[in-house]
This record gives sequence, structure tokens and C-alpha cells, in this order.
Amino acid sequence: MTDKDLGRFAEDTLFHRIARAVCHAGCLPRKELFETWEMARRVRRRFRGGRVIDLGGGHGLLAQIMLLLDDSSPSALVVDQTLPASGARLYEALVRAWPRLAGRLTFVAGSLETAELLGTDVVVSCHACGDLTDRVLQRAVAAQARVAVLPCCHDLESGDTGRLRGWVDGPLAADIVRATRLTQQGYRVWTQTIPADITAKNRLLLGAPVLESARTVSRVSAPRRARAQSPGRRRS
Repeated sequence: MTDKDLGRFAEDTLFHRIARAVCHAGCLPRKELFETWEMARRVRRRFRGGRVIDLGGGHGLLAQIMLLLDDSSPSALVVDQTLPASGARLYEALVRAWPRLAGRLTFVAGSLETAELLGTDVVVSCHACGDLTDRVLQRAVAAQARVAVLPCCHDLESGDTGRLRGWVDGPLAADIVRATRLTQQGYRVWTQTIPADITAKNRLLLGAPVLESARTVSRVSAPRRARAQSPGRRRS
């Protein structure tokens, strides 16, 4: 995407504003913008706040959209074995459009195992290839952090398909096993999809530790209970 594509994104919506910044950076394919946006907004419907940890994050677009969608997240960390040189150009383009992003993003070149994770983090990874998705899930579970992954490039030779390939295709079997394993590890799991016309690898897996999930529900419900019990509230 380059400035030649600006005419496609003329509206004043957040997505179109992000798309225009991506066009100015001139370093991302259109598909990456759309799949990252669709993943980020679904994750933010479930998980608010917390430091964003984007593992295998490449240019870091997912982390930056996560911050734009929920400004209560203080910062984001992007980790990838090899960081693209154009990542800085994308970050600068987004900071020009949203100065509040300045100083809130850190890029680290290295193995995802080197990142120190906290239970309050939100760990995300968009199209982490093969067993990289499993390593992201393992890191998140070890830290008892919330996690969201959009798997791709399933390695059916070494990956765990739970002997389900007689019923369903291999990649789906592998993702079912991942969701089941998360549940067994004490996580509440949500399974969703992003539009298939953006990417065929569109299964989104989200998980939160059961205790953290209960606390989140409690925080959301408490104000509603308080309003219902407040003096002078009229009933229809």
C-alpha cells in the first residue's frame, strides 16, 4: 500500500485513518492491514487494558492498533526474531497521526522466549507460522496472561492434531486441540473467525485464565448492580 491507495480510504473512521497512515509508510501489503484490524478489534472486545505483547510481531501494526483501540493500555512490546527495517517507518507514520503513541512502543529483535511476561499482559500474535503459535500459547499460559492468536501454516507432521484428521481437515484439528488444551490449562476460551475473504487462515483463538475472566465479569457487572440498587430508580 502506498499513497496511490489513499483514495480507497477517504472516510473519517478510525480504520480509514489507520489505513491512510499505512499508505504513507508504504511498506505493508493490503491484506496485512485488513487481517490485523479485524483481529485487533475482536480482541479488544474481550480484553481491555494491560501491556500489549505482540510476539512474532514484525512491523508491530497489531500492537499499535491495539493501543489505538484501547488507550488504557500503557505500552506495547513487539518481539520478532528479525525486525523489518521498515518497521520504524510505519511507527513514525502512525505517531504523526497519533502523537500519543510516541514512546509507548518497544521493538526487540530476538526469540520470543526472551520476553518477560506478566499476568496483566495481553499476548497477541497474528499468523505466527507453525509451532510458533504453540510457543506463544505456552508463554502466555506460563505467565497466566490473556492471549489471542490467529494461527497459520500448520505443520501437520510435527503438530498435534489429536487423531481428529479422520473427521476434520488437519489445520482445523490442530486448532481444536489448541483450544482444548487451553481449557484444560485453566483458561476460558473463545473461538471466532475473521472474514474469510481477507484470509483463509481466519480462525481466532482467545483465552483468559478462569480467575481473571471472573474478575473481569465482576468489574463489569458491579456498576450495573449498583445502578439497579440506587435510591429513586424508577421501575417500568
